Amino acid sequence: MKRILACGIGVLLLASINYSHAAQTAQATLFCLSLRFQQGVYHGAAGDITLNLSTTDLDTPNGELAPTFDSPDHYSGFILYDTLLDEVVTAGSLDLDTPPFADANDNGFDDFFESSQTGSGTSTGTYTTAVGNGTLRATWSRAAGSKDGTYALAFGTGQTALGTYAGTFELLEYAGPLDYTAGSNKVSGAVRLLQTGATDNVLAGPIEFTKVPTNRFDELYLTNSVWTNASGQSFNIGNEIDTFLRDLSLKTNYYGYVDFEDGDADTSELDYQTWVLSIDDVNDSDGDGIPDFSDDLGSGTVRPPTVALSIADTNLSFSISSTIGRTVEIQEVTSLGLTNWLTVNSFAPTNDPQVVLLPRPATAPRFWRLRVP
Repeated sequence: MKRILACGIGVLLLASINYSHAAQTAQATLFCLSLRFQQGVYHGAAGDITLNLSTTDLDTPNGELAPTFDSPDHYSGFILYDTLLDEVVTAGSLDLDTPPFADANDNGFDDFFESSQTGSGTSTGTYTTAVGNGTLRATWSRAAGSKDGTYALAFGTGQTALGTYAGTFELLEYAGPLDYTAGSNKVSGAVRLLQTGATDNVLAGPIEFTKVPTNRFDELYLTNSVWTNASGQSFNIGNEIDTFLRDLSLKTNYYGYVDFEDGDADTSELDYQTWVLSIDDVNDSDGDGIPDFSDDLGSGTVRPPTVALSIADTNLSFSISSTIGRTVEIQEVTSLGLTNWLTVNSFAPTNDPQVVLLPRPATAPRFWRLRVP
């Protein structure tokens, strides 16, 4: 008869086994759905003509190409100015798509608005002036890792063309830590976000979410708050309710709109108002797959798993008592002096206790332990 030494040990190989919703840190990225266009230039045979975009007064253009949430997806006003004759050529409005949606890093966000990703391609639109209208064709180029790119914007075709204007555009993106403390019905914290490519520019201030009672793990509401920049200028998050959702594919990401009353304090009018905030939280103190950011508060210390082992003719039966939904690994080794434990089964209990069957080993001795990764 073979002798099998079965050692069922409930071991938690984590730095801490306490489930606590003390202060935690997530990572936040904030990006504006408006683009900032710098002045474009068309080098004509009779001299240069400049292009400026503005969603406010064309006499003091703010460079904003703003979202429409429709098709085409962005709009602005524009003015063309003849630098040789020192006069306005024409002015009007334009509607323009950005390049087609792409998501090479599979995070759910359009690569065009992420500085870490390449933002290039072509798109089309239309323009309207007091004396006529026409088509637009845009060519965009931005390298991964840069907030700045180039554009070439062609107004019209053939005899009625107004020229092709080349210039640069800028993504407005901030990133940094979001320190938070989660409660039973809200999440309170603070952000300190640095602008990508211009880290002297900072947005910082309090942030608070309320959990939606009917879907508290996956849906939250952003509440009103005021942030400031390095110059002490205020950025008020409006009173309009913005819903944040947890990405059920990525699990650890939350996303939603942030609507500033004024997103650019250096201009005289309200502009650059619509932003998207992405929150990534890998903290999961109880290992249930729900980040601490929206998880329920725990009570006391997480219970280490326990096991009872019985042996049949062909199988080993492990009766494991552990936290439901929290991954448990059964590991095996041939000698307690060895450190290369082999994971022979990994599962998330759906019952307490849960019975797991393994084949009875053909050779002895064998030792087993439980590990919660």
